[in-house]
Amino acid sequence: MTVPHIGTLNEGSLHSSLKELYAKPGDRFEVPMEGFVIDIVRNYGQSDELLIEIQTGSFGAMGNKLDRLLTQRRMLIVHPIAIESILLKPGARPRRSPKKGNIYSLFDELVSIPTMLDHPNLELEVVLVKVAKHQRRDSKANRGRGGFRTEDRTLEAVIETHRFRTIRDLAKLVPKDLPDTFTTADLADTGVVSRDEAQRLAYCLKACGIFEPVKRTRAGTHYRISASPDLFS
Repeated sequence: MTVPHIGTLNEGSLHSSLKELYAKPGDRFEVPMEGFVIDIVRNYGQSDELLIEIQTGSFGAMGNKLDRLLTQRRMLIVHPIAIESILLKPGARPRRSPKKGNIYSLFDELVSIPTMLDHPNLELEVVLVKVAKHQRRDSKANRGRGGFRTEDRTLEAVIETHRFRTIRDLAKLVPKDLPDTFTTADLADTGVVSRDEAQRLAYCLKACGIFEPVKRTRAGTHYRISASPDLFS
C-alpha cells in the first residue's frame, strides 16, 4: 500500500511510525481544526469523518482539544504502551529495561481524565509495543536515570491492540474472583495488578461508575461492582 507523504512536525519516531501504521490512502495529515492540529483526518468533510490522534504523552494535555472537538466530530485516540524496551546507549551493548508496561498502565493516563470514554464520539485504541530507547549521557539527568536521557523512541514491534469504545470495555479489565466488597489491596492480591496500579484503577473505575464505594475503614475504601445489569455483558 502506498501511503501519501506524512509530515512529522518534529514529532518523535514512535509517534511517526504509529501515524504511518494507521494511515490509509486518502487521509489528510496535520490538519488545522478549531485552533488545534489533528494527526490524521479520514474522510475529511464527510458524514463519516474521523479524527485520529496518536497520543504518546499525557492524556491530560488533550483536555481542551477533546472538549472543543468531540461535540460534533468522532475521534480515535491511539495510545502506545511499551511492554518491552531495549536501551541503546553509546558504547554499550543493547539491554532490556527492567521497566515493563502492561494494559493496566493505561490507568496511569486515565487518572487525568477518567471519564473520557463516557463520550459517544470517542474511542481509544491501546497499542502494546516493543520499543528501542535511544539514550545519551546527560549530567543533568537524575540519578534514577543513571546519568542518561532518552532522546528518541523507535517502534520495534506491535504486540497487540485493545479497542475501548465505551465504559463497558473498561469493565472487562476488572480482575476476576473479587469478593463482594473489596479494597485496592484485594485488587492487588489477585496478582493481576500491582498496588499502585490497583489504586489508579479504582480511582478511574469509581469515576466511571463501575466501582461503587461502600464504606471506609482502616484498610481503606471498600468497593463493590456496580449493579448495572449490562455492565459486563
